[in-house]
Amino acid sequence: MAPLPPGFEAPDSALRLQPGPEHVRTPELEAVRDRAMGYLDAGYAVHFRGPAGSGKTKLALDLAQSLARPVLLLVGDDSFDTRSLVGGEAGMRTKRVIDRYVTSVHKMESESAPVWLDRALTIACAEGCTLVYDEFNRAPASANNVLLTVLEERILVLPKAGRGETSVKVHPEFRAIFTSNPEDHAGTHTAQDALIDRMITIEVDGFDRDTEIAITVARSGVSEEEAARIVDMVRDFRRSREWTQRPTLRASIMIARLAARLGLRIAAEEPRFVQLCLDLLASRTKPGPGGGPDPRQRQMLIRLIEHFCGDQPGGMPGRAGQAGMAA
Repeated sequence: MAPLPPGFEAPDSALRLQPGPEHVRTPELEAVRDRAMGYLDAGYAVHFRGPAGSGKTKLALDLAQSLARPVLLLVGDDSFDTRSLVGGEAGMRTKRVIDRYVTSVHKMESESAPVWLDRALTIACAEGCTLVYDEFNRAPASANNVLLTVLEERILVLPKAGRGETSVKVHPEFRAIFTSNPEDHAGTHTAQDALIDRMITIEVDGFDRDTEIAITVARSGVSEEEAARIVDMVRDFRRSREWTQRPTLRASIMIARLAARLGLRIAAEEPRFVQLCLDLLASRTKPGPGGGPDPRQRQMLIRLIEHFCGDQPGGMPGRAGQAGMAA
């Protein structure tokens, strides 16, 4: 992607993304980024779809940062309509002219005109920014219809001659990156086929073990060995299917970060660490026959903690890592 032209000023609403100390690069992440970058360079929108906690938003922002263009972030909401994306009238501007050429005669003329306020999609299309539309399927399909001509004909159609014109020609450097949760996720809408057909969808369902460990280390500050224990434990719980809410990489990061912050030893022999794991994971397990907590599920979690985080030979990271690789 070409660098910013001389004299180009990014819109005030644009994000300035820079790789931080938590930025991770692994072969799997690089492979996904390279695939997506190829699609964007060819002029297509990219869509990362996956469950909550799968890392799709971070992938989208990292990809946007790689494009070296200003980034506008839009998060879908059920209250969205077309104005939420393109903009609309935001009050009136009044101009008054007072003629006092003759001191005894005052002549005053007033002229009022609506004021148009651009929103993220219009700014991105006009200025050549990268639009990251996070969880776009939380917005009603009717609100997203305006994207159809943007992605296909490269024209943004404006309502009621907004901005003094009926349409905006999309800037050659405009790129769009979308993310969405599965349609059975609470609060989502069914995305129209016509919109999905105009983008390339990459399914994101978590990362491989090495990538999860690397991200956990970067986001928490624990050692690689400690991160491996936590990641393998969470991955094994995920593989068990004994949950109602899928445990994701986010759970591993939270456990590792809190353990580091609270000064806890990442070991099954540390009661406070065990309680931390139970606090974060027990609420995700399947309920008992009466709908309340199931003691058997709690024991299952304790066995996982002992296996992967115990100081005994059976809980050393080497064997834990092998079990986690199968998840």
